[in-house]
This record gives sequence, C-alpha cells and structure tokens, in this order.
Amino acid sequence: MSFHPGQRWISDGESDQGLGTVTSVENRFVTVMFTATGDIRKYASDNAPLTRVIFNQGDIIPSHEGWQLEVSAVTEKSGLITYLGTRKDTGEETELKEVMIDHFIKFNKPHDRLLNGQVDRLDWFRLRKDCLHHQCTQQQSTLTGLTGGRVSLIPHQLYIAEEVGSRFAPRVLLADEVGLGKTIEAGLIIHQQLVTGRAQRILIIVPESLMHQWLVEMLRRFNLRFSIFDESRCQEIANSADEGEEVNPFSSEQLVLVNLSFITDNPQWYESLIAEDWDLMVVDEAHHLNWQVDNASTEYLCVEQLAQTIPGVLLLTATPDQLGHESHFARLRLLDPDRFFDYDTFIEEEQHYTEVADAANALVAKEALTQPQIETLQHLLKESDISEQLTQINQAHNEVAQDTVRQSVLNQLLDRHGTGRILFRNSRNTIKGFPERKLNAAPLALPEQYQDKIEDFLLSDNIEQLKSNKQTKYIATPEMLYGLDGLENWYDFDPRVDFLIELLNTLNKEKVLVICAHAQTAIELETALRVKEGIRAAVFHEGLSIFERDRAAAYFAQDEDSAQVLLCSEIGSEGRNFQFAHHLVLFDLPSNPDLLEQRIGRLDRIGQTQTIQLHVPYFEHSAQSILFQWYQHGLNAFEHTCITGRAVYESFSEQLTQLTLSASADEKDIASFITLSHEKHLSLKADLESGRDKLLELNSSGQGKAEQLVERIIKQDSQIHLPQFMFQVLDVFGIAQDDKSDNAIALQPTEHMLTGNFPCLPDDGTTITFHRDTALACEDYHLLTWDHPMVTGAMDLVLSDEIGNASIGLLKNPALPAGTFFLECIFTIEAIAPSELQLNRYLPVTPIRVLVDKNGNDLADKVSEAILDQQLSPVKKQVSLQLVKALKDQVAPLVAKAEKHAEQQVAAIQARAQISMQDKLEQEYSRLTALKAINPSVRQEEIDFIKVQQSELTNYIHKAQLKFEAIRLVVVSN
Repeated sequence: MSFHPGQRWISDGESDQGLGTVTSVENRFVTVMFTATGDIRKYASDNAPLTRVIFNQGDIIPSHEGWQLEVSAVTEKSGLITYLGTRKDTGEETELKEVMIDHFIKFNKPHDRLLNGQVDRLDWFRLRKDCLHHQCTQQQSTLTGLTGGRVSLIPHQLYIAEEVGSRFAPRVLLADEVGLGKTIEAGLIIHQQLVTGRAQRILIIVPESLMHQWLVEMLRRFNLRFSIFDESRCQEIANSADEGEEVNPFSSEQLVLVNLSFITDNPQWYESLIAEDWDLMVVDEAHHLNWQVDNASTEYLCVEQLAQTIPGVLLLTATPDQLGHESHFARLRLLDPDRFFDYDTFIEEEQHYTEVADAANALVAKEALTQPQIETLQHLLKESDISEQLTQINQAHNEVAQDTVRQSVLNQLLDRHGTGRILFRNSRNTIKGFPERKLNAAPLALPEQYQDKIEDFLLSDNIEQLKSNKQTKYIATPEMLYGLDGLENWYDFDPRVDFLIELLNTLNKEKVLVICAHAQTAIELETALRVKEGIRAAVFHEGLSIFERDRAAAYFAQDEDSAQVLLCSEIGSEGRNFQFAHHLVLFDLPSNPDLLEQRIGRLDRIGQTQTIQLHVPYFEHSAQSILFQWYQHGLNAFEHTCITGRAVYESFSEQLTQLTLSASADEKDIASFITLSHEKHLSLKADLESGRDKLLELNSSGQGKAEQLVERIIKQDSQIHLPQFMFQVLDVFGIAQDDKSDNAIALQPTEHMLTGNFPCLPDDGTTITFHRDTALACEDYHLLTWDHPMVTGAMDLVLSDEIGNASIGLLKNPALPAGTFFLECIFTIEAIAPSELQLNRYLPVTPIRVLVDKNGNDLADKVSEAILDQQLSPVKKQVSLQLVKALKDQVAPLVAKAEKHAEQQVAAIQARAQISMQDKLEQEYSRLTALKAINPSVRQEEIDFIKVQQSELTNYIHKAQLKFEAIRLVVVSN
C-alpha cells in the first residue's frame, strides 16, 4: 500500500466511520482521521485494514460543500487524485480534489461496496436474497393479515375476517352471540387492514369497563400497540405545545383507544377527535347507542357524526334485533344512512325478509317447499328461471342431486339477502364445537361472623340509601364486608376455603381456575391455600402490570413446575383463554348474567375438549343463594349459554336488588321472582328462536369456505420455510438462541449483535414459538408468523440497509479453470404507490437474478442459485481485497451488462402484473355491480373505488423501476 497525506481511504471493519483522510505517514505507520466521527486511527502501513476510494467516469461524487460532481475524467499527481466533470446544480465544468470529497459519504450501492472492498459474508448475501424471495411471496399471499393473530383457527371468525378485512373501507355490524368471538373478529379485521395497508389510522371506542380488555387483546393477540387517550393525556399534550401553537393530541398516534363517556363528556376533545383523518372506526357494545325515531342519545349522535367522516366502520353488539328492532335499525343506519333512511320502510322490508327466512329455513331443513315458499323464491330469483330447480327439490328421488339443487338455490338467496353483506350474526345453533357444562353446586352454611356483619349492615339504613352505598356490592361477597373492620382473617372460618382445598386435593393436580369478584379476595385466598395446605397458586388481578399478569398466566399454563390453581379477580373473565383447564370454581356470583357468561367463557370455548365442570359453593339463606337460584332456575345460565340474560336482567334488576338487600327476604317472594324471570326467559328465547334468520347465519358462518380457509392456514403454519428463515436471521444478527420445552426458543441479545435494535427483542430477552397451540397456552411467548412484527421488522432491517448486498465466494469446480470468475447480480422491479391501492398484490417487489460470465453472457437459467450456494466457500478478508483489486477493471463494465439483461425482463413482468390486475379487478367489479342490482347493501363507493384502482394501478405499474439489490463475485479456485 502506498499512502500519501490527503488521500481518502475507508475502513474495512468500520465502514460507518465514513471517509477517512490520511493525515500523516511516518516510518511504518499511517494516521487516518475520520472527520465524520472525529476519530483518529493509527495503522501499520503494510497491513492496514483500509481500502482506497477511487471513483470512475460517470460516478457522482458529493463535495463537502454540498454540491455534486458527475465525473468525466480522473487525473493523479503525487499520489493524489483530482476528478474533472460537471456540477449537477449549475452545469459548469469544474474539478474536485479528493481531499474535498464529503466526509460523510457512505457506500450503499452494491457494486460501489464491492469495488471498494467492503464485502460481507456469504451467509449475509444469502439472507438478503432469501428476504427478497419471501417478501415477494408474502406480498402476493391471500393469507396476509389473517395468520398473525394469537388466535385459535375458528372457521366462522376467520371467514368474517377475510370477507370484511379484504374490503375497501368496510362498514359492517358484527352481532355474533355471546362467546363466539366478536372482539377477535374485529381484531383480525383491524390487523388485516393494517398489514395490507388498506388502513393506517384506527380509532376504537369502547365502554370504560372494556378499555383494559381491548388494550390487552390488541397487544397480546395481534401485536398492535393502541394508545389510551383520556383527559389527562390530552391535557398533557396540549400543555406541552409552544405558546400560540395549536396541537391536536390525537395527531400523535396512529392507533387510538378511547372510552365512550370521554368523548361525550368532553366537547373540546371530541372536536379534536373528529378533526383527525381516520381510516377505520370500531365501536364495541354498540347497543348502548340509544336511538328512537324522534330522539337520539348524545352517544349515538357523537358516533353518527364520526361515522359520517370515517370511511370504515365496525359496530359490535351481541344484542339481536329481536330484542330491540328500533335500535337494530339505528345501528344499520350508522353504517349506511342512504340505504337505511326510514324506519317504516325498513319495517316493511323486514316483514318481507320473514318470508325469505321461512323459505330458506325449509331449504336448510331439507323439507318439501310449500306453494307460498315456492312463490316467494320465484319472485326473489325472477331474473333467473328456477322453476325446474324448485320442481326437482320437491320431486327428486336422488338425494345427492336434490342436495345440490337446494345448495344452488340457497347460494342465489344468500347473494340477494337484505342485510347479509353488512350484518354478520352467528349463533351456537349453527357453530358447533362447544363443550358441555356440568354444574356442581355446593350449598354451605353461612358463618355466624358473616351473618352478624350482613345483618348489621342491612339494618343500618333503608333500601334506597343502601343502593347508593359502595359497600352494598359486598353483600354477595361477605369476606369484603367482614374485612373492613380488620378483625381475624376471614379465610380462617369461611367454609368455601375448605371446600376449595378439598376440591384441589381430590382433583390431583388437574388445573383449576377460580374467579372471584375482588382482587383482595384472590390475594388473601392465595395466602390461605399456601399457609393452610402448601398449595401453589398463581394470582391474576387488575393491580398487576401486564407483564406480571402474563407471568401468572404462564405459571398456571405450563405443565411442569407450575401452579395447579389460578386465582382471578373479575378481570380474569376478560379476554384470556384458559381452555386447557376444564374446572372452574365460581367463588362468588356476579349480579349481572353477562359477567357470569364471561366467567364461564374463559373455559367454554370452541376447541375445549372436555366437559366443563362448574363448581359453585354458595351460602344458603343469603344473597348468594338468591343469585344461585335465579341463575339456575330462572335463567338456566350455568349449564347453557343464556342469550336472554341481558334482557331479563334489564327487566328484573330492580327486584333482584330489592331481594338481595332485604334483611329477611320472604321465600315466597323469591320463588315468585324466579318464576316470573323464568317465564320471561322462555318467552324471549321462543321469540329469538322463531325469529332466527338461518339464511343470515348461513352467510355469516362461511358455508364451507371457512373450513377451506382454516386448512390453508394450517398448511402454512406447518411449513418449515419460516422457522428456517428466522433461524438464519437470528444467526446472522448474532442473537443467542436456547431451546426451551414445549416448542419454544428463548432469545437473548449478545455483545456481538449486528444491531442494538432488533425488532421485538427487549434487553432482557424474549421467547418465541412457531407453534400456535403453544402460543395460545403461553401468552408471554411471541407466535412468529409471516405477519409478526419481528419477522417483517427483520426483513425491513436487512433490505433497508446494506447488509449482504456485496459478497465474494470461491467456487471449486474441476471443470472450470482456476481464475475464471462470474458476477451474480440481484435486481428487483418495484413501484411505489399508495398502500390502499394494493399494488403489491399484482406487482410485488420481484427479484431478478442475473449471472454473467467475463463476456457478459447471462447464465442464470443454466446455473441455479441453490446449486451455486451449496458449492461456494467463504473468502478471507485479505484474499477478497486482493481479488477485488485484481478484477476491478473487469467487474465494473460487467455490472452494466448485467443491468441490461435485467432490464430485458422488466417489460414482461409489468405486462403480467397489468393483466393480473385487470382480470382480478374486472371480476370484482362485475361481481359487485351484478350484486348491487339485486342487493342494495352493496355501496356504490366500493364499486367506484375499483375503477379508480384500475386507472391508478395501470399508471404505477407502468412507472415500475429496476433497483440494484445485491452483487456477488464468484471466483473459481483450485
């Protein structure tokens, strides 16, 4: 190496130092200053890890003054180079001495890095190449956005998610029965809209009691970090603004979660909220939005105004229309005010739907069609003559042929059904796979200590004053009432504790979930089990952080060295999945049937393999006894899902409160109350069953498409491509991996990591799994799928940086003379377009591989990349620098020839993308246009958007450009 002061060199091992300048050459040492970082390095002259930076004709060089020179000639004098050329900003001819080159220059282009000796390891090059291939595959996948959730593969949920999530600005009502997973459906839709780029900004509005559940569900199930906005946060952001500056607090986040009362009680923040641009709004518990023809609540009006400005709207409610027809119309009116503009017209249409449902029910039940049903079907399907099909249904002797005809008529009906496109409702009647429930009641004597405390409390005031007393809620949980005085520990005399200990011992390590109303009860119960019997228990309550809750749930879930019992406060009934257990102890009973169903719903889930054993210890002759009798004999709520619970509760909550707060409730009054509740329950249940829209339920459950979707996801989950790729990523980035039991791998950062900010890897490490069931059982594990931010983030990390874009490999092949070399170049064709246009579905970032010999011939078709990868061996740094120096003059012109070979493939790729786009969108346009002619629920803006999409995508596909992604010099050795 020949060094002279003023020369520019780059460090082979510290390329991020920028361009260095030789400041002195003394004896056997050279000193280089890296101005960009201020560092000074001293090297031995004969083996300095430096590469001389020399630009060639046609290169563009930045000067340290900010202007750029396009090189036309290169001269050298006294070891220093001067570049002659044209300034890019003024066009004048000028010169640029190498000492004046920008210090912050960094070589990112593959061929620049190669020619300057900045080469990466072979495995880095392979990682970059694999990233490009996987990215291309996933951008075209129809499963993108559907596989990433930590959810069981339940067909009807996935069907709804795919059907709704793939739409432009979806506006739908999710009205599945309690326990069928509306929150998961909404999460899947949100996730798919975000992952596919159809939406960027999401607003979720929920009742205050559900804020935490939604926050945790979105984070733990879908890796979506929503931000809660309340008065204090909005005020804090507003106060941090500079004086005179107007700041909208909601501009600071993309994913926002607010409670309904916050926006109705704070006009100032509501105005800020509505001033923002949102892509999708989700409203949970939408039945709380009260509306009548001549009167609408503040909550309804606020959501209505938002729905008029936000393109996509999801409304969630478990309340069916039969329990409030006016409210049902109001919810549909929020989604499509043009379609549902008048209540009387809606009622008239609904009466017509009853005839449709009657005919559909006969088809589903495989019954002979009556004449009125035949006439209804002929009228509905008048544009296609179905007379012959209807005759076959009633007369065909071939059962298989008859079923085929029935299905054909049903499919036509589904397309034409009134609200089937904007309303999805599944019930347990149509969704199978739920377990049985068995009640194990345990009536216990009420301890004198509780008896005395309750009587003193109830006799202390009148009923109306008691209702407003915060301690009233402790009547059904007397341990809380007793604990107010700080006397002896309640668990020393409470028979429910002994009941629980005996049950746990009897079950012999079987997992048991215990839910009680209060966190304090759960905490003290853990003490009782540990002190009295040495039983290990995990505790789960609202006072714990999300991390602590995950740890408690994991301690309960794991097989070895784990807790037999999980003691939960009421929050344990929100959102978590404990279906690996099948014993549930209701340590007390809630007064609201919805809460009871939520508690049982932690175990009563699709996929539960065993009968759920409900253990209910309760105190006789107490408020608990009244609640037990009401649930068991009034609502049959323990062993069956109580779909009438909310309506019955709203009718009888006043009487229920009166009875539970009565110091001496009369048995006859209790019996009468239970009888009236049961009659109401049966009446509502009959109404619901008779009004069941089986056609709507068939449409909502997916009709076979759902099962096919599940099979496709299972197939993708079982493939080894993702694990192979991620282990490759982790190895390259220097992340430590330790196998754990149950299909999991513990990841830990190391001192030798390629980057300090690897996605989703905290400083204390994390655990990953590729196994869905393992992730469902252990919620502190990351379920890695192609949609997971660790996977997508790792790809972005590789492809947005220079990692692996220049490499050298040695090829040992006796058939080729030593010294022969090839240049392998990877290009991509890509176009940048607004994400909502979905360009990548038709033109993904497509890799183009070119392998040129010294004459510039493309051999890519003759030598596969897999075979070449297997035959290459790595090159030591010093050898690679020598190879670059020796072949530099030959490599530069070959890069240009490789680019020309790649350019020849661009037109064909663009043409395929254009044809694919036009075909798919034309089919969708034709389908929706035909559907709108017979079903007014299809919105015109959906159809119009397809035409806009076709026009704009044509333009973007035409503008697609070639990008140089990576280069590898392959040299044949002995």
